[in-house]
Amino acid sequence: MQPTPTVKVQVLDSHTEGEPTRVVLDGAPDLGEGTAAERLRVFRERFDGFRSAVCNEPRGFDAMVGALLLPPADPAALAQVIFFNNVGYLGMCVHGTVGLGVTLRHLGKIQPDGTQHTIETPVGNVRIEAREDGSIAVENVPSYRTAHRVTVETEHHGRMTGDVAWGGNWFFLVDDHGQDLDARRLRALTDCAADVRRALVRQGITGTDGAEIDHIELFGPPRRADADSRNFVLCPGLEYDRSPCGTGTSAKLACLFADGKLAESAEWRQESIIGSRFTGHVKDLGDGRVLPIVAGHAHVIAESTLLLGADDPFREGIRL
Repeated sequence: MQPTPTVKVQVLDSHTEGEPTRVVLDGAPDLGEGTAAERLRVFRERFDGFRSAVCNEPRGFDAMVGALLLPPADPAALAQVIFFNNVGYLGMCVHGTVGLGVTLRHLGKIQPDGTQHTIETPVGNVRIEAREDGSIAVENVPSYRTAHRVTVETEHHGRMTGDVAWGGNWFFLVDDHGQDLDARRLRALTDCAADVRRALVRQGITGTDGAEIDHIELFGPPRRADADSRNFVLCPGLEYDRSPCGTGTSAKLACLFADGKLAESAEWRQESIIGSRFTGHVKDLGDGRVLPIVAGHAHVIAESTLLLGADDPFREGIRL
């Protein structure tokens, strides 16, 4: 038997309003041909060790989001992408798509000229646009609310009432939570959001077709004068989103529109727990869904080659 060789993985790292994205350019396992959903299934079933090698310690950390860049199934699309993190896979990731956009701009694949480019994801096609002001705009998948003012009984934080909505991932969005959304309170905010998530599981509250609600979003008044709201978002791996969370912003826009609090095309400015900002608006699809367009800035911060050594006991990352 031949020894396992060292694998070299070429990546470009960026951050979108503070939240990291690691785009894998070369060195990934062969997932065959097909749609993003089909390739995701192969990735999950046969190559999950690659996911943890890229995102988990010692090469990554719990907030790292990976983006596997692939040729598209449809020649009319620019690229296909599969997003993953420290514990699994994401249907869609807007901050990661903004990071992908700035990576493609860095590589000379797109220009800041307003052209829209189609990107295939496991939950549907999205479109990106590099703007002259340096931002990347993402036309996300259709978003919608499935349940309004759902109350859960938490273990440690009393009753919490929120909305269930889809923005590319499933969210439970809470306005009245009694928490001070201050970055110096990250542990307390994490404990609160995790308590809400456990309550949803205990009470059997899910998204469509029993889908797990794996993102919790707490909202409060903004700190910035140029924002409408501030949020704290707990991601599936129990890390907080440094950005304002693009799929979460999409879910929020869907709820606001459903409540009559946001007009079509009106701008919403979402501040993150660390003070960074996304802007967004919606197009009314006329069937209870909206099409969110979310924009933010990203910055390429590293070009590197990861080495998955043959004799490395943590070749596939630290998997707890």
